Amino acid sequence: MGRFFFIVLAALVPMASLSQELTGIQLLDKAIAYHDPNNSWSSFKGNLGVTMSTPDGKKRVSTIVLNLSKEYFQLSSTKDGTTLKQTLNKGECELMLNGSTTLSEKDIKTHRLTCERATMYKNYYTYLYGLPMKLKDPGTIIDPKTRKKTFKGKEYLVLRATYEKEVGGDIWYFYFDPTTYAMEVYQFFRDESKPDGEYILLSEEEEISGIKMPKTRAWYYNKDDKYLGTDVLTKAAPTEK
Repeated sequence: MGRFFFIVLAALVPMASLSQELTGIQLLDKAIAYHDPNNSWSSFKGNLGVTMSTPDGKKRVSTIVLNLSKEYFQLSSTKDGTTLKQTLNKGECELMLNGSTTLSEKDIKTHRLTCERATMYKNYYTYLYGLPMKLKDPGTIIDPKTRKKTFKGKEYLVLRATYEKEVGGDIWYFYFDPTTYAMEVYQFFRDESKPDGEYILLSEEEEISGIKMPKTRAWYYNKDDKYLGTDVLTKAAPTEK
């Protein structure tokens, strides 16, 4: 019995040591294998329903249509009875307010309806719902050294990512379950010495087009844990795109 125990222990120790010595890229690969087991993200096609709630009790309901292979993005959002629709189709931009493409200067200013802002939303949503796969994008710098960190009472394997100057200046940390490699927290700073930025707690999952995405994201300030809001993901009705 003692010899058997020693043999099993000897086999497990190298495995534990290996898990502690994962490089940043190895950890990222394991996380991607969990969230996108069929390598589907590059050709992702799907509709996302997102309901954002803020502490003042207001809600914004959005539908995001993504077809990456066709370079198609559409965001429809409704808040306080007003519906905005922003569409990017192979670089062509269309903006609508309550179903109309006729926009006054006042409409544009009030609702910030511009093609530049539509592009910003496209980048924002494809980044956050494309994680951790988006960390493979050009311009992303993955720290080769991983970390172990306890956050909100749970120990995680942590990946640090920065970006080339033309891509972005924020510093991001991604927290993965050490057993499944599921992404459960991410956090960003503009200047870690302050600290500024936010952290986002992820809970539950919604599988869309074969990809496991975080269902609920709760946002907080790093500096004082002030709660900012929560968005909840659901599958939206399909469209032709």
